[in-house]
Amino acid sequence: MSRSRTARLTTARLGLPATALGALAVAMLPSPAAAQEAAPVAREGVERVSLGAAASSTGRAPVTVPAHSAAPESVVVQPGDTISAIAARHGLRTTDVLALNGLGWSSVIHPGQVIRLSGASAAPAAPAPAAPATTTGYTVVAGDTISAIARRHGVSTQAVLDANGLQSSSIIYPGQTIAIPAATAPAPAAPAAPAAPAPVLAAETVTLDDEQIGNVRTIIAVGRELGVSDRGIAVALGTAMVESWLRNLDWGDRDSLGLFQQRPSTGWGSTDEVRDPVRATKAFFGGPSDPNGSRTRGLLDIPGWESMSFAGAAQSVQISAFPDRYATWEAPAFGWLATYG
Repeated sequence: MSRSRTARLTTARLGLPATALGALAVAMLPSPAAAQEAAPVAREGVERVSLGAAASSTGRAPVTVPAHSAAPESVVVQPGDTISAIAARHGLRTTDVLALNGLGWSSVIHPGQVIRLSGASAAPAAPAPAAPATTTGYTVVAGDTISAIARRHGVSTQAVLDANGLQSSSIIYPGQTIAIPAATAPAPAAPAAPAAPAPVLAAETVTLDDEQIGNVRTIIAVGRELGVSDRGIAVALGTAMVESWLRNLDWGDRDSLGLFQQRPSTGWGSTDEVRDPVRATKAFFGGPSDPNGSRTRGLLDIPGWESMSFAGAAQSVQISAFPDRYATWEAPAFGWLATYG
């Protein structure tokens, strides 16, 4: 059959002119540009979103979105923030955030302070949480600390804190029941790492602002009025710095409030009373002028407090989970007393 006759028969069967068939055949062939567009393209750090036929028909390039977003250059400290919490919130390492801001592990931050994040490295992935362990109850007695309770039961301090929903700054009280997690087998010892340089203590360089200075003067004035010794006043100053950064806080762990983070629920006074700096200071000192009477025990009510260490005297009143923190502020407290007293 001749080529021309074949074309005529094909045209007849399709009901289309030969010229239309030729155009249709050409249109069905993939163009070089379309073929190139269909090839997969790998781009580092970018996740491709396919638009399917719609992208091909419009001729637009495929849409791409970032695989992840970077941390902001800085953040403003909010009530309750810690450096470790800020770092974790933005996927960064605590040590890098401390270094970027010239801070040490014992540095104090306060609401409104700006913390730089730009340049900090991402934190390593956290290990999978361990299965919850069986716990037993323990009743706190006077002089107890979380670390001492943990050692006594052969578990880590952090395990006891986690089991009770406590933080390193939390305060425990006689009569309180503490959950003790079951001891776990020790992990194989890792090779000893080189000793890191000791962090610079915030106490060595801290500068008080007007609010803090005002509260220092109040504590000194109350102590002088009650006839408290210089050492007792210094203990009160150091305690207030650890508990509230020498600020009359309206928040804290559970219902803790004020300069000394006293708790209305444990007999230290009403919400308004524990946030009265003069009354709170008198309650901390205790003695015959204690506004709480015998409901709470102040520094002057502790037998032999004068012969205790600085941290021990503060701890005898506060019953903190981490009593060693008070020792950091012994020298600065005496310095504030000499400057503002």
